[in-house]
Amino acid sequence: MTLKRILVTGGAGFIGSHLCARLVAAGHHVLCLDNFFTGRRENIEQLFSSGRFELLERDVCAPINVDIDEIYNLACPASPVHYQVDPVQTTQTCVMGAIRVLEVAQKCGARVLQASTSEVYGDPLVHPQPESYCGNVSTVGPRACYDEGKRCAETLFFDYHRQYDVAIKVARIFNTYGPTMLAGDGRVVSNFIMQALKGDPLTVYGHGSQTRSFCYVDDLVEGLVRFMATDADITGPLNLGNPAEISMLQLAELIISMVGSGSVIAYRPLPEDDPVQRQPDISYASEIINWQPTEELRSGLEKTIAYFKCRY
Repeated sequence: MTLKRILVTGGAGFIGSHLCARLVAAGHHVLCLDNFFTGRRENIEQLFSSGRFELLERDVCAPINVDIDEIYNLACPASPVHYQVDPVQTTQTCVMGAIRVLEVAQKCGARVLQASTSEVYGDPLVHPQPESYCGNVSTVGPRACYDEGKRCAETLFFDYHRQYDVAIKVARIFNTYGPTMLAGDGRVVSNFIMQALKGDPLTVYGHGSQTRSFCYVDDLVEGLVRFMATDADITGPLNLGNPAEISMLQLAELIISMVGSGSVIAYRPLPEDDPVQRQPDISYASEIINWQPTEELRSGLEKTIAYFKCRY
């Protein structure tokens, strides 16, 4: 295996820190770029002792001057609680961040992977969602700063590829969970676990019939690494997620049972533009990178619950 210098933007975040750990363990030299808006130093603290890990504390929208072989662009808040705090900044992070990493890739001749999102499909009218589906999206709703920002980033990646021959990979990441998630990030798994641990009511929106598909973080990182290693002509977009679908009510009841909590369900109105269904079609990932998730939801939740119990 050829050892590389790899830049991970958003490397102190939830997925980014797991990816950094995986790359360092493989012997690569990793540069983590993060402004710590949602990332945390404690997520990466153990990596410094390797001697193959550096931190660049800065915003991805600023010019980046590094000599690098590969780039994973994960820099952007990924939950509504965080990306709606400053929606203009969220769009800037998606768009300007994409331009900055693409500029570096063009200059260095580096390969660059964009962490896109299932949110590009909006509230889908096709189920499950294949990569060929163009989505059912709102350009004016409260989630558009993230959804449309990520869609524009995909456009930039493919235009840099066509116009400047930059080697790109575009991965569309579906709901991911696991240890090092932020307790207050607004994501349903962390919300439910924290509410159950505290004995608070679990907040379920609508009737709880809306569905999601949850991928354990180690499986997701494996997919990203495999995708980066594919031939240059394989650009994506590529769905990465777990196709096992579960309703929000079922998830709430499962977590209450696993925690052994006395919590009850509290129903609230559905948020604006909240997708009713979200399930990836991963047949392309199975074919191209021989990948599918291996962690069952219950066992992944056991690890995640244990993490939150120790931390909180």
